Amino acid sequence: MLVLLGRTVSLSLAHRVITYSPPSLSRSVLVSSVIIKLRAKTTVSVSAASRNRGSMPERRPFVRLPTDVYPVNYGLSLKPDLIDFTFEGKLEALVEVTQATNQIVMNCADIDIITASFAPQGGEEINATGFNYQNEDEKVTLSFPSALQKGSGTLKIDFVGELNDKMKGFYRSKYTNPAGEVRYAAVTQFEATDARRAFPCWDEPAIKATFDITLVVPKDRVALSNMNAIDRKPCPDDENLVEVKFATTPIMSTYLVAFVIGEYDYVESQSSDGVMVRVYTPVGKAEQGKFALEVAAKTLPFYKDYFNVPYPLPKIDLIAIADFAAGAMENWGLVTYRETALLIDPKNSCSSTKQWVALVVGHELAHQWFGNLVTMEWWTHLWLNEGFASWIEYLCVDHCFPEYDIWTQFVSADYTRALDLDALDSSHPIEVNVGHPSEVDEIFDAISYSKGASVIRMLHNYIGDEDFRKGMNAYLLKFQHKNASTEDLWDCLEQASGKPIAAVMDSWTKQMGFPIIAIDQEQQGDDRILKISQKKFCASGPHNGEDCPTWMVPISICTSEDPKCTKLRVLLDRPETTVTLDGVSPDQWIKINPGTVGFYRIQYSSPMLESLLPGIRDLTLPPVDRLGLQNDLFSLSRAGMISTVEVLKLMEAFVLEPNYTVWSDLSCNLGVLSSLLSHTDFHEEIQEFIRELFAPVGLKLGWDSKPGEGHLDALLRGLVLGKLGKAGHKPTLEEAQRRFKDHVEGKHILPADLRSPVYLTVLKHGDSTTLDTMLKLHKQADMQEEKNRIERVLGAISAPDLIQKVLTFALSEEVRPQDTVSVIGGVAGSSKQGRKAAWKFIKDNWEELYNRYQGGFLIARLIKLTVDGFAVDKMATEVKSFFESHPAPAAERTVQQCCENILLNAAWLKRDADDIHQYLLRRKAPPV
Repeated sequence: MLVLLGRTVSLSLAHRVITYSPPSLSRSVLVSSVIIKLRAKTTVSVSAASRNRGSMPERRPFVRLPTDVYPVNYGLSLKPDLIDFTFEGKLEALVEVTQATNQIVMNCADIDIITASFAPQGGEEINATGFNYQNEDEKVTLSFPSALQKGSGTLKIDFVGELNDKMKGFYRSKYTNPAGEVRYAAVTQFEATDARRAFPCWDEPAIKATFDITLVVPKDRVALSNMNAIDRKPCPDDENLVEVKFATTPIMSTYLVAFVIGEYDYVESQSSDGVMVRVYTPVGKAEQGKFALEVAAKTLPFYKDYFNVPYPLPKIDLIAIADFAAGAMENWGLVTYRETALLIDPKNSCSSTKQWVALVVGHELAHQWFGNLVTMEWWTHLWLNEGFASWIEYLCVDHCFPEYDIWTQFVSADYTRALDLDALDSSHPIEVNVGHPSEVDEIFDAISYSKGASVIRMLHNYIGDEDFRKGMNAYLLKFQHKNASTEDLWDCLEQASGKPIAAVMDSWTKQMGFPIIAIDQEQQGDDRILKISQKKFCASGPHNGEDCPTWMVPISICTSEDPKCTKLRVLLDRPETTVTLDGVSPDQWIKINPGTVGFYRIQYSSPMLESLLPGIRDLTLPPVDRLGLQNDLFSLSRAGMISTVEVLKLMEAFVLEPNYTVWSDLSCNLGVLSSLLSHTDFHEEIQEFIRELFAPVGLKLGWDSKPGEGHLDALLRGLVLGKLGKAGHKPTLEEAQRRFKDHVEGKHILPADLRSPVYLTVLKHGDSTTLDTMLKLHKQADMQEEKNRIERVLGAISAPDLIQKVLTFALSEEVRPQDTVSVIGGVAGSSKQGRKAAWKFIKDNWEELYNRYQGGFLIARLIKLTVDGFAVDKMATEVKSFFESHPAPAAERTVQQCCENILLNAAWLKRDADDIHQYLLRRKAPPV
């Protein structure tokens, strides 16, 4: 599943995030969040032991299903009512009784069982005499008057349920048909634990079975499931309905089952290895499925070659769903997507959305092997599914679109966001023991996805591509159609590479956090002696307690002689070591972690850092290393290890920077700083700094694309103009207002890549007329991408009464439920007033918001976007006490992380605000 893990970005132009609506290219990804009970007293300093472990939430009592009865095949028939929003179901499951029992325990939630019976093979049918629902544990116990004997039998259950509006289980999704009528589709989202809302089942990933699915649907609707339809016939008791029967699935987990009933058009093609690929779109928009179709048709053969295992089903469908909580879901053979993660209109889609669609398609199709064919044994190993797919999606996009320079973007989108989150005391290890369904929801966060992807990237680099592929192939063949754990993958990779994979990787997956690597050097003749040490890095400063954890750290070292070539590799397996580099003359610089692949921060000695800085100005350092250096220093300044002024001086060296992703990362960090300084009376001075830094590249790029420009130029232009416009750069503001007027009047429609920056700029400096115009554009927009683009920037408006109007709009019928979060988040991220107003709005409307998103990661995302930017100690107390009296189980850890971030922001402000102010004033002062 691709969850949208938003990172608050300086521009409301954020896209990835990841999940990730098109999350932000500035920094992406995906969010739910994992839980933790707030400590009674939230302080920034924490005991050494808890720092290493992560404070885990209180565990809810939980027991996995008993193993005395298990399913072999589910015969499932469902009949949804698209008017009354209910469904009827019939289950005939072939089961195996492994030891005599007079009860069967299954998962079941929000379903009423009408009748249940069990017939042993060749024996009499026995009716169940009682159904005991354990609602808290989402289980039902069927009781029988006599013991069910060991052997095969058929379990029959008739049941009814609700097509809910919570975007989970079997739910309804609202859409408008081309004639303007409001209609509903019936769709599914089962990961992690919601198949039990559609039919009683053994809803655990290791209890695999085959499925024979029949859907009884209106005859004018499309009906889809994991497999191809093998029969479609009129329903005997209603001529308006048809029964659609699908082929038997391979053995699979319940969370990957899917069905969709609605009105759709499609485009299709066949991949070079003979798989039928279709992209289903809203009616009348088939053209918008062509880009995703092209990506999918290239991707399937790529993965088949990479894994050396063929795609195991006859077809794959990709379908756009109107109301969809995540970014996408990898149901086997029927992948569901948000419209904005699948549909591309050549005239109205911007470059970042195209890139997002390519990544999401790559992510979900990777799961068809890694997750679906071989499935994690339990949710503790979820990270393996998601971390792996979040890594290989980039490999796939790099193969399909080399011009995207996507691996550099990975560092900004996934790697740095994971480092930021994992430096918190309230982080958690990659592998988390989870039990209760509400705990499972919480691990769909940036640690599972982005840190998972980052350590797999580090592992791939450590092993080498050839041995990595060999190990992956062995793993998939050994465990296909079965379940596996993290250790199983390490075994296969260890055998393929002969390296101590388990020993190295356990230090990265079983303990939270990561090291900061400190480097010092000494020249001896023609040799450079390096002293390398590691310590746990914490967002509040270096770990100084006893009992400091260590990691097995693969370290690469290069020199200015060849910055792209590794001169020496060492595995740092102790707190410190010394290494010698031969033949390095005194005038050469040394760089650790070329390619920014190792998952750690670096602190160079002052002379070593000084020697690297010219490589930023003259671009001899590769882009990914320029980015990594700046990002490390920014992170050290937040942790109080260096002054923020040092980072501002470094940022000035980037004035001639040509690379989009480097600018994107700078922009993100300046956005964080700008948000921090909104709590001071010199916020305008940092805006001036931003204007001066971005103006030369803005001038060079201009407003209109030039012949020969590509994807990255378009992304850079949008980023820079939006940054300048938001910071109040006068020429940019005037041009944006002129172009906006032409756009609204229909004289000259804005190219898609300029819409976000222009909308943002005119709103930031606009009035009630501007807002009304923007809301009118929103209403007229036919494409969800355009609606989302407007929704994400509405919060930039400045007047208090208009901020309230935007917040009210967020909960209106005009905004799809999954998008409300980005409207409120946009308000909170735009200004100090917006942050206060958004927090008050959440408190005032908590009941409605919580009811809308109760489980799931959207509530966690909403909380994070709203409160993460506060920088006053007392706000941490206020947030903590609000959620103590208004509990949100799926966001407990998010609340704790937010409180920690608020305290870190407050400490940062106290420590550095005066120095920053003085520095900004000195820059303005005329030279004496």
